[in-house]
Amino acid sequence: MAHHSPGPERPGDIPVGEDRWSLVAVAGVLAFVAMLDMNIVNVALADIADGLQVSAATAQWAVLGYQLPVLALLLPVGRWLDGVRLRPVVLVATCGFGLCSAVAAAAPWMAWLIAARLAQGAFGAVLFVLMPLLAIRSVRPELRGRAMSVPATLGPLGAVAGPAVGGLLLDHLGWRSVFLVKLPFCVLALVVAWRALPRDGGPRRPDRRSAADALLVASGVAVLLLALTLASDHPSWLLLAVAAAPVLWWWLRGPGGRPVAGVLRAGGLLGAHGAVLSLAAGFAAMHYVLALHLQRDNGVSATATGLTVLAFPLGMGLAGPVGGRLADWCGARRVAVAGAALTAAGLLLLVPLDDGWSPLDVAWRLALAGVGLGLNGGPTQALVMSAAPPERTATVGSTVQLARSLGFTLGPALATAVWGLTGPQEGVRAGLALAALAAALAVPLLALSGRSRTPVPEKTTDAASAAPN
Repeated sequence: MAHHSPGPERPGDIPVGEDRWSLVAVAGVLAFVAMLDMNIVNVALADIADGLQVSAATAQWAVLGYQLPVLALLLPVGRWLDGVRLRPVVLVATCGFGLCSAVAAAAPWMAWLIAARLAQGAFGAVLFVLMPLLAIRSVRPELRGRAMSVPATLGPLGAVAGPAVGGLLLDHLGWRSVFLVKLPFCVLALVVAWRALPRDGGPRRPDRRSAADALLVASGVAVLLLALTLASDHPSWLLLAVAAAPVLWWWLRGPGGRPVAGVLRAGGLLGAHGAVLSLAAGFAAMHYVLALHLQRDNGVSATATGLTVLAFPLGMGLAGPVGGRLADWCGARRVAVAGAALTAAGLLLLVPLDDGWSPLDVAWRLALAGVGLGLNGGPTQALVMSAAPPERTATVGSTVQLARSLGFTLGPALATAVWGLTGPQEGVRAGLALAALAAALAVPLLALSGRSRTPVPEKTTDAASAAPN
């Protein structure tokens, strides 16, 4: 295995011995904001439809307009950002994201809003790739577990906080405020990044082949996301996902997809990506089923439901920093596997859920699963990013983000399909069993990841030893 010097081999690396935790904090803030935007607008769709005088189906594009370009552009952006100089990209992407939020808030009609959201999604795709890249380049290799735990924890917390924050803003300030709430975070990230990032020139422009490659993979991923999103209401829409297969297969066999697949195979990272997708799908399926059950079947108020479900992000937030420290101390793989097992155990304990359970009965099980996911997030990210060749860290970062985002979308779609197949009586248990099974699948995937091919560094202190070129 080729060993690489821990020194600054790539443009934008922080000089040896200069840990810049302020930039790690920027990565965390951007992760929170980007994931917050994935969910906060959902609660405002009815008000947007009324305010702009459009149908509910048209208002849905305020969400899809952001999600589609984010997922569709992750892989092309990752390949473009390999070896990129961080300062100009961070500043432009953050500024563009915030500006598009302001433009969306000022929308006088729906076409304006959709255009703003599409542009914001493009900037969001860049932010999603930059998060792990910024964290891993800002600290020494032996501190990567702690660094990666910041965006890995704050990102999902933003996703969970979205509906609660959105509902509060909607009740007091109206639907335009759900777009404006992200501006202070963007300004804060801009100020810190402007002061802390080294001045290292401008980014390179993508060539024509990169643009064609982006169009191909974007169309395939967009069809897949559309199928999964629409399947939450009508499971038959899952059949549309079949149309994405030929396009993505063509891309994988072409000059754009071969390097991406080659990096994942060479580092033995396919299993880790599968684990990321499984855990995200399990979390999303659980959250979807549980919220519906507590409010619709048990008659629990929206406030009580929100407080009960809050146990999961609370456990995750408390365990996230601990997981990063443990990864740096005893090895990322061990901590990641233990965290996935704890998440699966917490979700498995939810399967016998019945009408006699109190919110407290649900909450402690959710807290256990949240602790597991908090322990898992940073170590898994450090495990994957440390195994990436130095010239391909952005590509691997984009594939991890794509796996996680697809998992968040896939979970509710599969839970809805299982609920429909098993009927209203057993649908809740079936959906929760699906969530537990998805989380349990991550345990062997993480345990075996990287063992059949080039070994993935066991400790983040060995992260300077990257996968071979």
